[in-house]
Amino acid sequence: MDRRINVGIDVAKQHFDVSLDTSMRRLGNDTAGHDEVIAMCRQADVDLVVLEASGGYERALVLALQEAGFSVVRINPRQARDFAKSMGVLAKTDQVDARVLRDFANVLAVHPDRAAYITAPQEPQRAELAALVARRRQLVDMRVAEANRLQQTTLPKAVRSIQQVLRLLDRQIEMVDKDTDDHLDRHFKQQRTLLDSVKGVGPVTVITLTAILPELGKLQRRQIAKLVGVAPLANDSGKRQGKRRTWGGRADVRAVLYMATLSAVRFNPAVKAFYARLVAAGKPKKVALVACMRKLLTVLNAMLRDQATWDAAKHLQPASEA
Repeated sequence: MDRRINVGIDVAKQHFDVSLDTSMRRLGNDTAGHDEVIAMCRQADVDLVVLEASGGYERALVLALQEAGFSVVRINPRQARDFAKSMGVLAKTDQVDARVLRDFANVLAVHPDRAAYITAPQEPQRAELAALVARRRQLVDMRVAEANRLQQTTLPKAVRSIQQVLRLLDRQIEMVDKDTDDHLDRHFKQQRTLLDSVKGVGPVTVITLTAILPELGKLQRRQIAKLVGVAPLANDSGKRQGKRRTWGGRADVRAVLYMATLSAVRFNPAVKAFYARLVAAGKPKKVALVACMRKLLTVLNAMLRDQATWDAAKHLQPASEA
């Protein structure tokens, strides 16, 4: 059986490089360029397209390719660089990166679990929510920076200027919060209701999980834990058994999950009891906390899968995992 062609695309702000079979093309990162690469892929009967996450510059291209019916895999740049090194490719240019991504696509195309790597299409409503979440984060970061400057200055005119900016940022954050709240009620009311039923899971956690973890409720528990970065990964070699550590995954999701777990181990009786059992069994507190993060994520995943509200007796039974 003939192998279908796969494509690697290296995306920059103004352009992207396409490695298709043995050919290489540079196209503008705009609507015309997106239409041209789609036409190229259709003519070549492309199977799989692989590209890197590029700080958001790739989003419009991913959406255009998905709407055109192509399977797209968006990978972490670290994965691409590690793959390049494993293939002996040490140089790094846009064209080299595109060829490496094409080779990566050739590997994924025959992987028995390839479906797990394909980037799920993002609904327009979720994309808008993710944009609101990103904007709120930007405003909060600016507010923190201005508040720090306020502590470092004594010049009256500078103080007044910073205070005015802080008031403006507070109003902007309030407006974004209102827009986000309205958007959740219009498009994700059921998911919000389910997640809100868990003591310890606050509004920021609900919004973040809804916006940037669309896979919640759709994957198996081990898959969702690995995706977020709270699954313990083996580090063994020969007779040596290394410590299991968590790493990688979606940092934004992990950050809000950590804060939610800190609250849950204090105020959610079931999570609090689970944490206490692990500590009493001799687990370090940090390990016990990460285990609670993983358990809480697993429960939230099951709740959305089953469309069920929180049930402490059902979801958090005694367990030895950590």
